[in-house]
Parts: sequence; C-alpha cells; structure tokens
Amino acid sequence: MAERATHRDRLRVLEFEAFVAGAGGRLLHTATLLTGEPSQPPGAYVRAEALLRTALARTYADWDRLHGGDPYDRARRELALRFAREARRHQRPRGGLLDRLTPIERLVLVLRMYEEVGEEQTAALLGLPADRIRAVCARAVSTLRTAGPRRGAAGVGRGAAGAGHGPGGRGTS
Repeated sequence: MAERATHRDRLRVLEFEAFVAGAGGRLLHTATLLTGEPSQPPGAYVRAEALLRTALARTYADWDRLHGGDPYDRARRELALRFAREARRHQRPRGGLLDRLTPIERLVLVLRMYEEVGEEQTAALLGLPADRIRAVCARAVSTLRTAGPRRGAAGVGRGAAGAGHGPGGRGTS
C-alpha cells in the first residue's frame, strides 16, 4: 500500500514538473505584466516570481482535485486572484505604459488581451458582471490609446520584449 502511494506521489510530482516546464515561462510573463516589473534577467523578478510561486503552490496543492481540468486555467486563476488581493497593498509600479492603469484595469487587460480569456470567463474568474468587465477593458484600452507609447516604457505593445503577444503570436492592438 505504501509503495502504491509512493508511486502515485512520484507520478504527481512528475506531472506537475512537466506542467511547470511547459507553462512556467508564459505564466511568469503574465505575472510580470501584472506586477509591472521591467524586463530583467531570470531570477530578478521579485514580485512576479513570488506571485507565480504562490499560484503554483496552490495549483500543486489542488493537483489531485483537478480531475482532468486544465491546470493552466487553475494557475492563471490563482495568479489573478492573488494579484487582485496584493494590488491593494502594494504601490503601483511607475514608468511603463501599463502603469497608467489601475490594478483591476491591468488585470482585466492582461487576461483579455494577452491571455485571450473570454469576457464571460474573465467575469466569472473575478466575480464581476460581464458588462463590468467590458467597461473596464474598454476604459483600459482607451487610457492606453490616449497615453500613446513612450520610448523605453514597458507595456503591452510590441516593443516590450514580446509582451502583448498572446499564444497565437498576435499583438494586442
């Protein structure tokens, strides 16, 4: 019996490690967009990496309960919820294009434009009505259009080290 549990535990660890190897980079990029940390070498994204570690730890804790569910969705959900909670406590970053947005605008924009999460799914994830998500996203896009790109600013545009390129390789404009 103990041997069976040990085998199951090893299998669980291997599955989770494979998931992190495949999705970790994209999840870190999402966390970086949320926290607004400028482009840095790996290991230097203090807030983004802490956010991702927490999200992955919670995902791993629930790994057996996912029952065929998408672990990426679960990890992204944890990132979003943790960011929303922590955004109230941290100062907003300064200098980048996305920094002109409120934390909720930034969160909705990253989910909708970078992660390509549907409006209804974003609403369910954040516990908000779909029309509120639509309004927040429109306001965020309007803010970014009005502000215009600045040289050297981290943002969602093509100049931000690939930021804004969702899984399909499309820009967010």
